[in-house]
Amino acid sequence: MNNITLKQLAHQLGLSVSTVSRALTDSYEINIETKKRVQKLAKELNYQPNPFASFLRKHKSKTIALIIPEISNNFFSLVIKGVESICQEKDYYVLIYESHENFAKEVRITNHLIGGRVDGVLISVSAETQQTDHLKTLIERKINLVMFDRVIEDMNVVKVASNDFESSLEATEHLIKRGCKKILFLKAGENLSTMQNRLKGYQAALKKYNIDFNDSLVRTFNPSEELNLNELEDIIQNIKPDAIFCTVENLAIACYDVCQKVNIKIPDEIKIITFSNLKVARHLNPSLSTISQPAFEIGQTIANLLIDQIEEKETEQMKDITISSTLIKRDSTK
Repeated sequence: MNNITLKQLAHQLGLSVSTVSRALTDSYEINIETKKRVQKLAKELNYQPNPFASFLRKHKSKTIALIIPEISNNFFSLVIKGVESICQEKDYYVLIYESHENFAKEVRITNHLIGGRVDGVLISVSAETQQTDHLKTLIERKINLVMFDRVIEDMNVVKVASNDFESSLEATEHLIKRGCKKILFLKAGENLSTMQNRLKGYQAALKKYNIDFNDSLVRTFNPSEELNLNELEDIIQNIKPDAIFCTVENLAIACYDVCQKVNIKIPDEIKIITFSNLKVARHLNPSLSTISQPAFEIGQTIANLLIDQIEEKETEQMKDITISSTLIKRDSTK
């Protein structure tokens, strides 16, 4: 049967249209056996829901927005895959927006989404974001919001992140146990929650091993600007660290380039570790030690949480969720 309607499906099952509709959306109001009956026949008859009709009935678009700083970052690419896997499973559409680390563009995106275009928003804020009025406007307009990775701590919304503090402490401790005492810490951005937590973990590890913190060993690069390799080369040549802790993968790759250019041997003369989901990390020469974030899992988690909010399923409204990263020791810290 082609183009079967919800009404026809309900007639064949001997159920009301509202019961069939709720069963197809996995409502907790419908018992499991009824759901199985409905879903079985819907599959047999190739029933396809009409998203426009659903929007008219429920004033919901079955669409969510995902706002990220940059698609080229492997972490965010994996988050996208995680979000899409859940949305495909639950019959939601995903609109992907890239802020390019620009606060003004982030504001324009959120303003564009106000007015029923989407049912909810997932966001990891740009490096420039400090004000939150644009996000508060989304909430005021009854648009569900979940923040992830780069979050605003005082926003009263669900937040999902990895354990940046603990991972950074573990990675710094790993370097110290390899004999490193002069560890250069390279940050991407000044105000991001991720960078602050990673710096705190680095400082905690130094304190644990009675190594004095030296703020000249902490250098910050603007993630919205092209990385200046000459500046990085000057820093490494002048400081002469025995290890470099990079908070993002592009800084680590740049350090490899600089070390090759000035003939600094990794890991004999300098050890390098980074936060990264870079698939080729193990193929670099030497292979790169990484703190690998559970990006795909984070994507699945935030999508599930947002959809539960949209569908008003019973769930904790306000909570912070932390998902642990994994330290992978390779030759660059050998």
